[in-house]
Amino acid sequence: MRLRFVACLMLAAVPLFAAADWLQFRGPGALSVAEDAKLPTALDAENNVAWKAKLPAKGVSSPIVVRDRVIVTSAGGVNQNRLFVDCFDMKSGDALWQRQFWATGRTYTHPSSSVAAPTPASDGERIFAFFSSNDLICLDLDGNLLWYRGLAYDYPKAGNDIGMASSPVVIDETVVVQIENQGDSFAAGLDAATGETRWRLERDKSANWVSPTVLPATSARKPLLVLQDHSGVLGLEPRSGKQVWNYETTCGGVPSPTATEGYLFVSSNGLTALRLSSESASPELAWDEGRLQPGSASPVVYDDRVFTLNGGVLSCGNIDDGEVLWKLRVGGKHWATPVVAGGHMYLANQDGDVRVVKLGEEGEIVSDGKLGEGVQGSPAIAGDALFIRTNEHLWKFESK
Repeated sequence: MRLRFVACLMLAAVPLFAAADWLQFRGPGALSVAEDAKLPTALDAENNVAWKAKLPAKGVSSPIVVRDRVIVTSAGGVNQNRLFVDCFDMKSGDALWQRQFWATGRTYTHPSSSVAAPTPASDGERIFAFFSSNDLICLDLDGNLLWYRGLAYDYPKAGNDIGMASSPVVIDETVVVQIENQGDSFAAGLDAATGETRWRLERDKSANWVSPTVLPATSARKPLLVLQDHSGVLGLEPRSGKQVWNYETTCGGVPSPTATEGYLFVSSNGLTALRLSSESASPELAWDEGRLQPGSASPVVYDDRVFTLNGGVLSCGNIDDGEVLWKLRVGGKHWATPVVAGGHMYLANQDGDVRVVKLGEEGEIVSDGKLGEGVQGSPAIAGDALFIRTNEHLWKFESK
C-alpha cells in the first residue's frame, strides 16, 4: 500500500487531558452526557451568549474541546476543495489559529451537507481532522502539522454521491475511520503518532454514515471497537482490527451505536439493546422496540433511560426492557444528536431552534429559543458551557 502522509513528529507519550474535555463526536464515551455541567436552561440568539465567532466556511461537523481550545472544521471554495481547521480560545472566543489544506479526494456532497461533515477527534495531545474527501489531518494543539493521509490516493473509488459523514474515534493509540460506500469500502486503524496503517478491513459496498464507537472495558473484557453497518455489528480489537464477535441484524445507516457498560444500543428493529455477558463473548439480544426507532440522531442514555429522536418526537424508554415511558413532541428535523447536562436535554434542529427539555417521569419543554441559523452538528459541552456550531458561527452559551 502506498502511503501518502507526512510524518512530522513522533510523540513519546500522551499526557493526561482535562476531565471536562469533549474530545470526539458525542463527547466522553460517545454518550452525549456531561452530568455535572451547570448550563443555562434558556438560550437563544440574545440570551446567555458568552461569545459568537465567525467561521470561514460551511460545515456540519460538531465542535470538540481540548484543553481550553475549541476546534471546528469547515470546507469552502467553489467545489468545497479548501479544508479549514480553526481553533478558538474557549474562554474568550478569540481565534488562536487557522490551518488550510487542499482536498485530495472527491468533494461532491448533497447541498444540505458539507465536506466538513465528520467531527474531528483528539487524544488530548493531537487533533485528528477528517473530511468527506477522505483526507485525515493530524495537528498538534498549536496547529502544527504532524502528518497527513490523503486516503483517496490509495483508494480513489472511496466515496458516495451525497458525501461521507462518519467521524473518527481514537482508542489505544489508534485512529479508526469508517469509510463505507459503494466503491472502495473499508474501515481502517491508523497509528496515531505516524499515520501509518495498522490494519484495514474490507466492508460491504453500500453507503453508510455511521461512526465507530467503543464498548467500554469491564472486569471481564478489554475495551472493544464497534463497527455498525447495514448487515450488523462487529466487535474488534482496536489495535489489530481482529474480529472478536459479529452480531448479524439489519441496521440503519445514519444513527451511530451507543455503548454503556451493560448494553450496546443499535438502530435495528426500531431500537435494539444488546447485552454482553460474562458467559459469552458474543452479544445477546436483550430487547428490541419498534416505537423507539431513532431518526438521524443517535440514541442517548441517561439515568437508566434511553432516548431517541425521530420525526420531531422525543421518546424515552427503560434501558432494561425497552418499555416506552413517555413521548414528547419537540418539532423540527434533527440531524444533531442532543446532549444532556444537569437533568436537562438540549436539542437543536436544522432550522436553528434550540429546545431545552427537563427529563423526569415525563418530558417537559422548559425553553424554546431561536438562533436564526441552521444547526446540523451536535453540541459540545465543556466546563459549564455549551458550544453550538451553526452554518455561519461557533456559539458559546453559559449562565450569566
